[in-house]
Amino acid sequence: MTVRPFTAADREAVNALHRAVWWPERSEAGWAWLDTNPARQDIGAPSGWVAVDGTDRPVAFVGNLIQRFWHGEDRLHGGTGFSIIVPHAARGRSRNLIQAVMRQPHVFTTYTFNANPMAARLYPRQGLASWPPRTHGLKLSWIVDPLECLQGRLLRALLHRAPRLADPHREHFMNRRLKRRRSEAARLASPPALPGAVEGLTDLTDDSDYEIFWRTLRSEGRLIADRSPEMLRWRLADPDRTDPPVLLAFRRDGAITGYAMALPAKGNPVEPATLEIIDLIALQDEPHAIPALMQALVQTAQNLGAAKLRLQVVNEELLRRLGIWARRAHQEGGWGHCHAAFRPGAPSSLNWQPTPFDGDYGVCQRPIPFGPADRPAPARTDAGIALQV
Repeated sequence: MTVRPFTAADREAVNALHRAVWWPERSEAGWAWLDTNPARQDIGAPSGWVAVDGTDRPVAFVGNLIQRFWHGEDRLHGGTGFSIIVPHAARGRSRNLIQAVMRQPHVFTTYTFNANPMAARLYPRQGLASWPPRTHGLKLSWIVDPLECLQGRLLRALLHRAPRLADPHREHFMNRRLKRRRSEAARLASPPALPGAVEGLTDLTDDSDYEIFWRTLRSEGRLIADRSPEMLRWRLADPDRTDPPVLLAFRRDGAITGYAMALPAKGNPVEPATLEIIDLIALQDEPHAIPALMQALVQTAQNLGAAKLRLQVVNEELLRRLGIWARRAHQEGGWGHCHAAFRPGAPSSLNWQPTPFDGDYGVCQRPIPFGPADRPAPARTDAGIALQV
């Protein structure tokens, strides 16, 4: 069984692999959008790899998200695999697919920040180490609707014991605030109240205040994923999103000194909605931005109808700057979902403080559907290994 780069001709077969494990499929426009990733185009990397059978039909898949990084004036690239799907008929191919990601040229690191417990056991055998050293197993969440979170846990426990007692195809926990998203007028009529120094971020042009913030952030000297206006414009252009990302900016003395990005998501039909924090970062001399942005994110989650707010990648610096918000958080994870391998001679990883933005969370979240008119989930099949890598 051969492993080769993923091409446009493979999209239908790869979508079928996604359907088999209940993961969201991409439209033709969505796959084409992934190909336009400016960082991928920098180095001519494939958008993924497929394992194929004797007729060149894809039977397993891994995506390849290239991130552009800056270390001072040095432009670098890293690669993170995503959505690896290996049916039983292709068992044993996960190693080949992971190695394809790891052996690609022109990257200083390959990594995953989104491994599930099964995948986490595989990576040490492939040469990836748990990283960051002290926070690789930590996820933080803040409960917004305790009752809905409790009902979600009870329903999932019930379905685990007696799966026929509830319809797994029906979207549960679609509360009135989520359904109100159908009306753009209703959304505009009731914007979330935000702390005084926090505002919605809408101007991502190359001469915007955000561009000044990005240049200042980059000049601080840390190894940092590219958050330029160009890159954020690409992120916001995902045609498969049912909700636009939440973008917030914190200002001090008129200048942006911190920002946050979050995505509404719903992991599967029997989970409540979550507002997933994709990015949360501030200038090094700004002590007030992170707490204020967290308050704004909680209020936004309430307004959107999400049951909780979650931060799935946590670095030590951010953990410190969260302050009381870190102490209020529920700790999730615990199995080491973050792993990385660095090329010899690569810049030191010690000053890389990743957030979910550095991983695949911006492209892998299941969007919140708009209601029963959406296509139902398919019947579950015996799909074998389905790993976020």
